[in-house]
Amino acid sequence: MKKASIYGAVLLGALLLTSRSSYAQIKEKTAIVGEATMYPSKNIVENAINSKDHTTLIAAVKAAGLVETLSSAGLFTVFAPTNAAFEGLPGGTVDNLLKPENKKMLTDVLTYHVVAGYYTVQDIWALIAAGNGKAELKSVHGGKLIVWAKDKDLFLRDSKGNEAKITIGDVDQSNGVIHVVDRVMMPSFSS
Repeated sequence: MKKASIYGAVLLGALLLTSRSSYAQIKEKTAIVGEATMYPSKNIVENAINSKDHTTLIAAVKAAGLVETLSSAGLFTVFAPTNAAFEGLPGGTVDNLLKPENKKMLTDVLTYHVVAGYYTVQDIWALIAAGNGKAELKSVHGGKLIVWAKDKDLFLRDSKGNEAKITIGDVDQSNGVIHVVDRVMMPSFSS
């Protein structure tokens, strides 16, 4: 009888550990972006810095001096271009933007991808529905991003008519949410 109760206690303990582990995963809904786990308890920069798909974005955020801003309490919605999105820009664009003398232009490009507030994919769909097929989001830069849908996909359009698709949505952060996009959005630059 003692063997059975010891076995039962061990089995119960194993079930409790498994339940706690499952509960922790449910409580902190993680996502994989660029082969890295994104944790909702970490901020935008703490998570993005680990993504192999966002090394160019992080280098640009550092060069623009936006690490502190994107690490703050927020809330921010970030449309995060991948490395491939940056590679899709005309040759030399990224190198030119990363030059110290072009810090303002780089900051404009990066803040054009950030919207104040917390907008999930569901929120964006609701805005599009309310706008009869499209909606405008005002970026931190001050420019507008047009959001629209085609079939089951969400897209952004910048001030120059370029379009980006949201490839991964709703990557929760402690200070907002990230939506991965496949193209760099370009604001209109004032001279």
